[in-house]
Amino acid sequence: MRTARYNKFGNHKTEVDGIVFDSSREAKRYIELKLLQRGGAISGLELQPVFVLQEPFEHGGIKYRAIKYIADFQYIEQNKTVVEDSKGYSKIKEYLIKKKMLLYKYPDINFVES
Repeated sequence: MRTARYNKFGNHKTEVDGIVFDSSREAKRYIELKLLQRGGAISGLELQPVFVLQEPFEHGGIKYRAIKYIADFQYIEQNKTVVEDSKGYSKIKEYLIKKKMLLYKYPDINFVES
C-alpha cells in the first residue's frame, strides 16, 4: 500500500494493486472486500459503480447533465446487492442529497457506509 498527498478533507490518496483510492479508509476496505470475495462470503465486487439518479434533459434550450451517484463498491452478499461507500466525517450536503435520491430510486439495494 502506497500513500500520497492529502486533499481538502484530510484524506490522502492510497494505491493498492495499481488502483488509486481517495482515502486510506477506502483502500483498507477494498483489501477486506477482496478477502471476503476470495473466501466466498461475497461475489461480483465492483469498484466505482455509477447510478443514474436523474436522466439528462433539456429545458428552455438549456441542456442539463444527468445527476449521477458514484459509490465506492458494489457486491452481492446473500443474494442481495450491496452498495457501499467509505465515508469518514466528511458528509457534505451534496453527498447526503445524492444518497437520499439513490435510496429512493433504487429501493432494493442494501446501502452501507463504512
